[in-house]
Amino acid sequence: MNAIVKNLPADAEKARPTQQEAEEAVRTLLRWAGDDPAREGLVDTPKRVAKAYRELFAGYDQTAEEALGRTFEEVAGYDDMVLVRDIPFFSHCEHHMVPIIGKAHVAYLPKGRVLGLSKIARVVEVYGRRLQTQEAMTAQISHAIQDVLSPRGVAVMIEAEHMCMSMRGIQKQGSSTLTTTFIGEFDANAAEQARFLMMIRR
Repeated sequence: MNAIVKNLPADAEKARPTQQEAEEAVRTLLRWAGDDPAREGLVDTPKRVAKAYRELFAGYDQTAEEALGRTFEEVAGYDDMVLVRDIPFFSHCEHHMVPIIGKAHVAYLPKGRVLGLSKIARVVEVYGRRLQTQEAMTAQISHAIQDVLSPRGVAVMIEAEHMCMSMRGIQKQGSSTLTTTFIGEFDANAAEQARFLMMIRR
């Protein structure tokens, strides 16, 4: 899997609807829901929704490579775990288009180069601002860091609440889902996995 390529192929980008088409689609949904898009409170809603969607799904216009940016080699011999934990994010379920709200914990074992710490949060943001499954997002983050940095190992854990479980269907508020991906030494060495999990919970 190449994790740093934009999700939209060129032909799909050409087929992206116009702002006016997006707004008309929102009006259709409002009518389908049983309301009147012409009433005062909803007149500007289609424009607002289209603008909000551009922001909420901005990850389609970015790549992980762009987000991760440059790396640094002056690390003074440091080669131990780098962990950024409790990175807040929100995404949207690709099955129901309702929010996923959670936090990500991302670690890697350097091999001569390191990332700027904000870059790790940025790559979480890139994949979060797309229609997602939590499992895919966990894998995408880890493979993006592996592809760009080539560290000795990458570990990612995501904890999230899915509004498709909380607001509809089974309607179980407060339940969370945990997913993990381990690459390289984190995958091969149980002690490194255990240390990653211990540092997250510390």
